[in-house]
Amino acid sequence: MKLRSTESFWPLKHAMNTSYPSLDSDIETEILIIGGGITGALIAYQLINEGKKVVVVDRRDIGNGSTAASTALLQYEIDVPLHELIDLRGTECAVDSYNNGKKAIFDIRKIIDDVKSDCHFEFKKSIYFCSLKKDIPFLKNEFNARKEHGFDVNWLERWELEKYGLNAIAAIESKTAAVMDPYRLAQDLYVYCEEKGMQIFDRTNIVSTENQKEKMIARTQNKYTITANHIIHCSGYESTETLKEKVVDLKSTYVIASESIPGLSTAFKNCIFWDTSKPYLYFRTTADNRIIMGGGDEDFKDAVKRDKFLPRKEQFLLHKFQKKFPKINFKIDYSWAGTFGETKDGLPYFGKPDPDVNEHYILGFGGNGITFSVMAMNSVLHSIKNKTHPDLEYYRFGR
Repeated sequence: MKLRSTESFWPLKHAMNTSYPSLDSDIETEILIIGGGITGALIAYQLINEGKKVVVVDRRDIGNGSTAASTALLQYEIDVPLHELIDLRGTECAVDSYNNGKKAIFDIRKIIDDVKSDCHFEFKKSIYFCSLKKDIPFLKNEFNARKEHGFDVNWLERWELEKYGLNAIAAIESKTAAVMDPYRLAQDLYVYCEEKGMQIFDRTNIVSTENQKEKMIARTQNKYTITANHIIHCSGYESTETLKEKVVDLKSTYVIASESIPGLSTAFKNCIFWDTSKPYLYFRTTADNRIIMGGGDEDFKDAVKRDKFLPRKEQFLLHKFQKKFPKINFKIDYSWAGTFGETKDGLPYFGKPDPDVNEHYILGFGGNGITFSVMAMNSVLHSIKNKTHPDLEYYRFGR
């Protein structure tokens, strides 16, 4: 599956300053992680720190799948609003999921400090806004649900949004959000794990896995085998190639990044923005004063068709930006498209699809993939040890 098209911002910025070999022999390990993006990096970090013997493989260069296309907005809010998620999954699961997302933002800050990653992590406020009067009751319901369950939020009127340069009617302001460079953090995590003994192989395509005498056997395209006690799939949207259960609807999404803009207001730079439209639009700044904007999702995943849409989507997103922030001169410097997906309840999938097979999945779909992956660090050992954990129930397969 081609996960992104054209060159996205993060790999070009870092010019791939780390590289790894491809697998050229049969090997054995305790745990095999398939997928060398930010999810695989975070799970590897957790397991290496627990003293596990780990191997990571990726069919591409490390970090060059969805991680390279991520816009890395770190929010506790998920794609399904809290008041709707309560109806879908019940109060306990919904509120815990939002709280878990909030905790994950602070957890990732600790991880960044531990590995000394220069990934430009910054705490921000989140502004969830509406531009149409018909959306105000929806936004009010969401505000009331968050207030009722203890989330620190404020209601903002049009005049208060003007200080951000935002042309909108009303918004929910949340105090806890962040941004970072996901590609840089992934690379730094892999360097950290490799120094602690983890083996990493890129350009190594796993074509099959099988359960054999209490061992898992993974076979590569070049006919080598990796024998492991457990396999953990951190392959994101490509997991649809190996899962029997349909858990996600795949789409195409589009992103533009501006030239560096001197003179951006502090108020604007201190926030991330997203709206109530469906599909929603989102906006953030980078450490070098660029603006990244994404959205314009389409209900197909065909890479050729997706790429043909890119010039048209550039202009669509630019037009939307100019309507929302009319005083900011956005000049497109980069644009890219990628595969995106949503689950029916906006939540991730953790654990084993088949309880009798030591094959685990960590799948953080939607706009919160990174925070979901951090959340998964809390339960991955429970999954390996066949122990119960609330997250393995909330985010189980077959739900």
